[in-house]
Amino acid sequence: MSFKITTWNINSVRLRIDLVAKFLKSARPDVLCLQETKCPDDAFPLKRFHRLGYEYSAINGQKGYHGVAVLSRVPFERFDVHSFCGKTDCRHISVVLGEKAGLKDPLTVHNFYVPAGGDEPDPEINEKFRHKLGFLDEMREHQSLRPEKSRAILVGDLNVAPFEHDVWSHKQMVKVVSHTPIECEKLNAVRSAGNWIDTMRVLTPEPEKLYTWWSYRAMENWKISDRGRRLDHVWTSDALTDRVSDIQIAKNYRGYERPSDHVPVTATVEL
Repeated sequence: MSFKITTWNINSVRLRIDLVAKFLKSARPDVLCLQETKCPDDAFPLKRFHRLGYEYSAINGQKGYHGVAVLSRVPFERFDVHSFCGKTDCRHISVVLGEKAGLKDPLTVHNFYVPAGGDEPDPEINEKFRHKLGFLDEMREHQSLRPEKSRAILVGDLNVAPFEHDVWSHKQMVKVVSHTPIECEKLNAVRSAGNWIDTMRVLTPEPEKLYTWWSYRAMENWKISDRGRRLDHVWTSDALTDRVSDIQIAKNYRGYERPSDHVPVTATVEL
């Protein structure tokens, strides 16, 4: 059974619902994980998703900032939300798919929106950067993110490009938030602690460049300059080793009218 899951920082689900609909009609993933929905739960455009065939939803949102959601064509067994750093800022939601979805063995999907961290990579003077580092530390220690022998997928905007070729220029980006050594070290520690597999880099090994985000500051020439970063990730537990058959980065969605600065990333998993 082929199972498709998409992760996308949509940067306001209501503002870009038409773009989301365009993607869903074309790609038809089984599960869509959105980040930065910027929408309280009672205002989420569920009716539009239902018309598109995504009848099942798990939402963790708030007005104007952050927010994550999982939309699915198949039912969940249950969903859960975890808070980090003592804040209820809507940065995580997980769902469990099982018999109701036609799966013999359960599958847990974690959807994360890690804090961006602001502009200055110094936790002593930048509270946003301090929050980001603390968030990553708590992810590393969180028992629910240690799937051991169970089947699990962790996706989302993790806001760190951890490897040299996850950015357009390692030399110029090494002191820029999202690619500093301490952020890369902490994100890789989260992955190692849970024995997660970075499936994007398994299928596309370094030194090949791999990006999922292009800054709004280069609206007109983003494609020509191609100064991207890989901020969006797909990790799988050890139990799903070799089960990801394909990952597609829909780069063309960065070029549509009023796009998100992130593009959809879709993994196909053989379950």
